[in-house]
Amino acid sequence: METIRIMPCLDMKDGRVVKGVHFVNLRDAGDPVKNAEFYQREGADELAMLDIAATLENRKTRLEWVKQVSAVIDIPLTVGGGINSLEDIERVLKAGADKVSMNSAIVKDPQLLGQAARKFGSDKITAAIDARRNPQMPSGFELVVAGGTQPAGKDAIAWAKKCQELGAGIILPTSMDGDGSLAGYDLPFTKAISDAVTVPVVASGGAGKLEHFYEGAVKGGAQILLAASVFHFRTFRIREVKEYLKNKGLKVNL
Repeated sequence: METIRIMPCLDMKDGRVVKGVHFVNLRDAGDPVKNAEFYQREGADELAMLDIAATLENRKTRLEWVKQVSAVIDIPLTVGGGINSLEDIERVLKAGADKVSMNSAIVKDPQLLGQAARKFGSDKITAAIDARRNPQMPSGFELVVAGGTQPAGKDAIAWAKKCQELGAGIILPTSMDGDGSLAGYDLPFTKAISDAVTVPVVASGGAGKLEHFYEGAVKGGAQILLAASVFHFRTFRIREVKEYLKNKGLKVNL
């Protein structure tokens, strides 16, 4: 049995951690450095930091945020947002990230994903896949880009398979229908992705109850469980989530 990992996510805007619902109506969730320190103490296995406005504002990830956060933790840090080239990846990794997450850039230029995996190693490259339901697509899920604002006209599950073929070491699917809703991970979407690929899958978007974490792993097939709101607003402690999962028979690092 694989060990299930817990990954809090710092969505960044204007130097602060923010959290919204369906990627809008953002509210402040504190200082990124303090949050990062807190989550490491709490027992997080990994940490994600996403510069949610970088692509929309047509700019690069703010490297100072990466440096400040990576300086206070030693768990793996995945950074995403506005990473569009091999040079960007190199800068973000040098600033202290352990992995990078890319979405819009690799949809626009799939070769970038292959080049990145070859240059930096698949384990450093996460393919983020945002999608929403669209019955016109073979799988029923359509890829969306630019912070969820633009439909890409591609089937999200077929794209996940392509990302693995090109060298992505992790797939991070987020359902636009579920993000920030606290109604649970989008299990049909997560499961469709995890059935389509053999690399680890991150369940993301919508965790609001302890059972949602269990469902993400068991019904969604995810190895990494990402959450933001429930940790930022202290609905649950990370240890509480891990103990719950352990009691349900899953393997976790306590």
